[in-house]
Amino acid sequence: MKLYQVLEGIPTALPDQEITALVDDTRRVQKDCLFFCIRGSRFDGHAAAEDMLQKGAAAVVVERDLGLGDRQILVQDSRVAYGRACAAWFDHPERKMKMIGVTGTNGKTTMTNVIKYILTDNGHKVGLVGTIQNEIGDEAVHTDNTTPMAFDLMRLFDRMYRAGCDTVVMEVSSFGLVQHRIGPTNFQIAVFTNLTQDHLDYHKDMEDYYQAKRMLFDVCDLAICNIDDAYGQRLYKEISCKKFSYGCHENADFYADVIKIKPTETSFWFCSEGKSHQVTMKMTGMFNVSNVTAAMGACLKCGIPIERIIASVSRYKGVKGRCEVIPTGRDFSVICDYAHTPDAIENILSNVGGYTEGRLICLFGCGGNRDSAKRPLMAKAAAKYADHLVITSDNPRDEKPEAIIDDILAGLSGSTVTYDVVVDRIEAIQHALRIARAGDVIVLAGKGHEDYQILADNQHIHLDEREVVAQGLALLDPAESSESTEKRD
Repeated sequence: MKLYQVLEGIPTALPDQEITALVDDTRRVQKDCLFFCIRGSRFDGHAAAEDMLQKGAAAVVVERDLGLGDRQILVQDSRVAYGRACAAWFDHPERKMKMIGVTGTNGKTTMTNVIKYILTDNGHKVGLVGTIQNEIGDEAVHTDNTTPMAFDLMRLFDRMYRAGCDTVVMEVSSFGLVQHRIGPTNFQIAVFTNLTQDHLDYHKDMEDYYQAKRMLFDVCDLAICNIDDAYGQRLYKEISCKKFSYGCHENADFYADVIKIKPTETSFWFCSEGKSHQVTMKMTGMFNVSNVTAAMGACLKCGIPIERIIASVSRYKGVKGRCEVIPTGRDFSVICDYAHTPDAIENILSNVGGYTEGRLICLFGCGGNRDSAKRPLMAKAAAKYADHLVITSDNPRDEKPEAIIDDILAGLSGSTVTYDVVVDRIEAIQHALRIARAGDVIVLAGKGHEDYQILADNQHIHLDEREVVAQGLALLDPAESSESTEKRD
């Protein structure tokens, strides 16, 4: 591609030459590439600019004058310039499909999957960008980030368009927004789910986190905001685009009423524009009522008739790792959920607790090298609803699991909830199965869809909780009585 096509009007004294690649990583520089000097938290690409030219880059894109003459292209923000260039490189695939973005702390994965299912069930070919995986229609595509890096995202959009997708539904993370990974993408519909404490190791505080999420609503035509959430109420008041509200209250544009939750299904009335429609779905929990209400509202705004939306919702079976029931063949139940924030723990436990006949047992840990302030808050949230806790590891990364657990236990000070500490997560799951009694429900929180665990030095080991449960059940004596549990220090 020619340089001027990539730059799309950014002034430069360089002649219009062929560019072989767009690069923001010093390890990927090649002859006649365009290198973008991006300031990261650990490394500033500007420090390598001269070296990149010596290694063959045609030019470097910079935010300040480095004295490199006409081989530097000066821009206000190199991240923004890189995102726009990546879109131009693939001839702007983001302009060729309807774009639906979902942001917030919790609920993004469920909501995007529900929207995709409804649209697909009604004749659309849909691309999905999300935490579990990316999808091009029925084709699954591996992902390393909720929102891929700019070049990877535009390449994915291009693949989706070439495969015949007319719509893209994507989870838009705070990282993706502040790092301008979405490039110049404009969203026809954007949904805000909620905001609770997460990623404060990256964002300096909740206000910074909110402002990151808010960026999506500067690049959308129509917004749908959760007014059951305080930040959603604030966002709804602040944004100037066309907007709709959703929630479980009558003052919302889309709201759920007469909600009945059972262990295997949920029913409610979807209300909008003065009309009510009965909905029955195979998912359970109040949080899923909220997610599906927003998804239905988004699909209405895509032009799908309400009767068809309701029929699609009734057929949808749910998302892997989101309040997922793992079969046990026993007189107790096991649920796997991705809950890894205090609010998510409260949501899953408060909902499951509503239909638990015996004890509610929650197994959880916290990630290493991540926001440590939420660890005691996770414990407090779990202790508020669970009858017994099994505290273990999540993805410890480069931290000692025992140190992470100590942070968690600080949140149980003054609590009367009983708990066990089992550092190894596989052993912890097996322990939870051994202590379960008739009518109990075990909630495995934190891993959800993940089938791996991250240890020191970024070592990934296989750990699929569905397999661990099956193996643990096989080890149980059918006549084995539950172990007694005591509060442990």
